[in-house]
Amino acid sequence: MKVGCFQSPVVYADPAANVAYAIDRLTATERLDLAVFPEAFLTGYGAASAEAGFAIAISDFSILAPLEEFSRTNGTVITVGAIVSEGSFLRNRAFVISPTGTNFYDKTHLPFLGVDRFVTPGDQLRQFPVGDARLGVLICYDQRPPEPTRTLALEGIDILALPTNWPEGAEVSANFISIARAAENKIFVATCNRAGTEMGFRFIGRSRIIDPSGAVLAEAGAEEEILIVEIDVARARQKRTVNRPGEYEIDVMGARRPDLYGAIKNEYVPVAS
Repeated sequence: MKVGCFQSPVVYADPAANVAYAIDRLTATERLDLAVFPEAFLTGYGAASAEAGFAIAISDFSILAPLEEFSRTNGTVITVGAIVSEGSFLRNRAFVISPTGTNFYDKTHLPFLGVDRFVTPGDQLRQFPVGDARLGVLICYDQRPPEPTRTLALEGIDILALPTNWPEGAEVSANFISIARAAENKIFVATCNRAGTEMGFRFIGRSRIIDPSGAVLAEAGAEEEILIVEIDVARARQKRTVNRPGEYEIDVMGARRPDLYGAIKNEYVPVAS
């Protein structure tokens, strides 16, 4: 399975320009099974109020047509982000465009930052087929709590696509947390951040494709860049690591103790200072 991450600049509030950019880069790149673009790639992310005029109205999804045609013609699954206006709600959405149709995932965990201050969160985790592989999609801050990735891993995903908008100050997410999510769940993780600036925020890049051991297979700097890696999804289905048979074996899923984890469903109650 060939995976590409397109660390890209974004033209604010101009979905057509961003779609054209994506088609240009996809056309100039070798054929991919999965192509990942950044969070809110089609629209931009910054917003000073809930009146986010750059959002794509639910009636305007025809903007995706060139990407849908590319997917049908080339057999590539494309994950691309946008802020979507759905009636009185805003959604931070990742479209999953495949040869058989377009689906989506809405961001479920929201930071108090940018347009996410005004977004209505999604209410379900989802996975999607990419050939014989199973793809999970989360968006940026969704990786911060460990539960979403673990839930998708328990449901059998092989690879997690994580479109992001990591600005300066989010280095720990790029440098450490994404690696931890791959290693602790024995899955591939493909993070795809933005390049450039928007509304005073500079994005740090640092997109990565990470294997189930936590090893970084490819990584970007801060500027526009494309990462392409061939992965063997069977590695994500082997949860047991055998270093010395009968002496040194690790099973990250089999060693779990769900009987001890009841509090994981509890609401967090801050301790009074």
